Amino acid sequence: MKTRQLLLSTLLGLGVSLAAQADTLTVGAEAVPHAEILEHIKPVLAKEGIDLKVKVFTNGQQENFAVAQKELDANYFQHKPFLDGFNKAKGTQLVSVAAIHVEPFGAYSRKIGKLSELRDGAVVAVPNDPSNAARALLLLQKNGLIRLRDPNNILSTARDIVVNPKKLQIRELEGATLSRVLDQVDLALINTNYALQAKLQPRHDALFIEDSQSPYANILVARPDNHNSPTLKKLVAALTSSDVRQFIDSRYQGAVVPVF
Repeated sequence: MKTRQLLLSTLLGLGVSLAAQADTLTVGAEAVPHAEILEHIKPVLAKEGIDLKVKVFTNGQQENFAVAQKELDANYFQHKPFLDGFNKAKGTQLVSVAAIHVEPFGAYSRKIGKLSELRDGAVVAVPNDPSNAARALLLLQKNGLIRLRDPNNILSTARDIVVNPKKLQIRELEGATLSRVLDQVDLALINTNYALQAKLQPRHDALFIEDSQSPYANILVARPDNHNSPTLKKLVAALTSSDVRQFIDSRYQGAVVPVF
């Protein structure tokens, strides 16, 4: 009897030990599509011995600070120009681990049905962070509404507009709020993750939208001390798998485009 109890105790102890060996990986993400994609790969990572915990954020600066301060292992929500701007402004050294997808940036309106209807003096809302504000201006330029001093400068600001034939009024607002002000402005340029959260269909509802050649790929971001860790390498492998490509294509119907 004592032998059986000892064996059972040993097996239970071994089970606890094996369970303790599972690696926990905590990743910050926007709700759509980033967190949805991460939730999709949880079972794959579990088979690899990784317990993936996804924390949803609505503020990119908080999400980056959380990685820098080691509250998160990584985050997945931003593109490289946004990361570069954050590092420069905040003195952080976060690094890109892998590019996963592009969310084509679009222009939306509830007041007009086509671009030719945009009135002189129209109010155009754009994100207020430097990288996405510039991205919006570049898209306005590509569609003939303005011209910038340097047409290729990804750090352009409204002060760099040199030709504005319709005298558009550019208003910078928090990116997450843009879909909520569509009734108050003539046009809003919205990141696709926020458009999807607002039940907008970018390929159907946008008056104009970036093409698949957009340089603003969304990336997985970590710190210099952990970006080459085995757990993050397994996360990257899962995120860039054919299964994830199929999931993205099927779920988002072109509103999110894999880049791997």
